[in-house]
Amino acid sequence: MILFLCVCRACGGRAASERENALFKIARANAAVPLTPGSFDDANQNHEMLAQFSVSEAWTGDFSSGMLRLGEWSAMLHGLAAQECGLLSLIRCYDAKDRSHILELFEQAATRCSSFCYSTTIIMPNGFRQPLFCMGESNGLEQKYSGSMVGVFIFPRFKLEGARQITSWR
Repeated sequence: MILFLCVCRACGGRAASERENALFKIARANAAVPLTPGSFDDANQNHEMLAQFSVSEAWTGDFSSGMLRLGEWSAMLHGLAAQECGLLSLIRCYDAKDRSHILELFEQAATRCSSFCYSTTIIMPNGFRQPLFCMGESNGLEQKYSGSMVGVFIFPRFKLEGARQITSWR
């Protein structure tokens, strides 16, 4: 159900027509469902389907420096010249209506060990709109200015003739 809301929210689908349905979620890290035995087993993964429908890339964040480290693909899609950046540089290309919610998520995750996720749309200078899902977690916050974040960006592959095919639900 959460993935369904993510997809609808990111691509402007009608099912997420109200602001309350937008995906900006945070939870205590220890509240997550425990991993089931074998869930990391490669036999349980479907890499071909994931690659058919999306591009995914890991990212990390360091609280001591305040820097995020993205992969090459993520940096390029976020319009960044370097793979290291600050949070404000990262989100400047996001839909303006989502930025404050995403900042709030990162702020909360930086103050307590948390799992979080969000979906938004990257608005590129040429007008192209790239849906984005992000999942991550923060940890190691026992001492002031310490800790880190890890996460993954998922960029859905949509076969669109033009950006106008993504309609806004707002």
